[in-house]
Amino acid sequence: MDQKVDIRELNEKIQRESSFVDLISMEMNKVIVGQKHLVESLLIGLLSDGHILLEGVPGLAKTLAINTLSNAVDAKFARIQFTPDLLPADLLGTMMYSQKKEEFMVKKGPIFTNFVLADEINRAPAKVQSALLEAMQERQITIGDQTYKLDQLFLVMATQNPIEQEGTYRLPEAQVDRFMLKVVLNYPKKEEEKQIIQLNLLKSFPKATAVVRPADIIRARDVVKEVYMDEKIQKYIIDIIFATREPAAHGLEKYKEMITYGASPRASISLAQASKAYAFIKRRGYVIPEDIRAVCHDVLRHRIGLSYEAEANNLTAEEIISEILNTVEVP
Repeated sequence: MDQKVDIRELNEKIQRESSFVDLISMEMNKVIVGQKHLVESLLIGLLSDGHILLEGVPGLAKTLAINTLSNAVDAKFARIQFTPDLLPADLLGTMMYSQKKEEFMVKKGPIFTNFVLADEINRAPAKVQSALLEAMQERQITIGDQTYKLDQLFLVMATQNPIEQEGTYRLPEAQVDRFMLKVVLNYPKKEEEKQIIQLNLLKSFPKATAVVRPADIIRARDVVKEVYMDEKIQKYIIDIIFATREPAAHGLEKYKEMITYGASPRASISLAQASKAYAFIKRRGYVIPEDIRAVCHDVLRHRIGLSYEAEANNLTAEEIISEILNTVEVP
């Protein structure tokens, strides 16, 4: 069969299957002003079954965004405020003795839900962080001698506050790597801030209505996997990832001493999956280089280790990624 016909058919299928993306976006825009990038990132995480790490000052609608998404998808939502005295059992659940039944019963924790907001994840000690990250990776939790599967639709959005580091426990690099995306939020523009004030002065704050069901998202994930990715695009992804590991070999000699370690193979997988999800959101059946460039910063910014020399020169991972994208040949 001619490949062009395949692509056309695939395009038509994606057009049909991705119609709910507009519905979710409309519902979220009722409640969230601006923050288009955050909404898009949540949809990418949702469609590619990946988790999101958010960094931004308080009050930028992080909680509101994921809560609104859970309403639009008709799913369960839990917000867990991470504190230094939190225990893994507070997150996962524990065995409790029932005097009435004279036996131990399992009390499931708040993580048994579809959407989890792990607020200020760096405030909790390593044991709790590890418990959450294990649940994210394994999609199951063991309490006592019983193992419980988490829902198929399971998305963790963890937040970090960049301005206050006192009394925090920095996430180890190996654990940060488990987040598919790290999204940095900025302040709204003046016009957006005006709209935010007007929304909050209304008699009743708008609320998103359910427009899709979890089963629709699970089905859409299979369709996202069908999005066509040419071998040239795969090579482009590999070139970008290898430029973070061997900058000198890719015409970036000046960064040789600036990068202590590059992106892992998990980054290659995440970049491919996220770009497919981005193409799906844009109602397209194939991945183009612009899709990779659109998601590259979010996929890589937490996966590049900077040396002391880079920090002394105020060099950020963002600048390195931008330079890599400008240098690596586009197919």
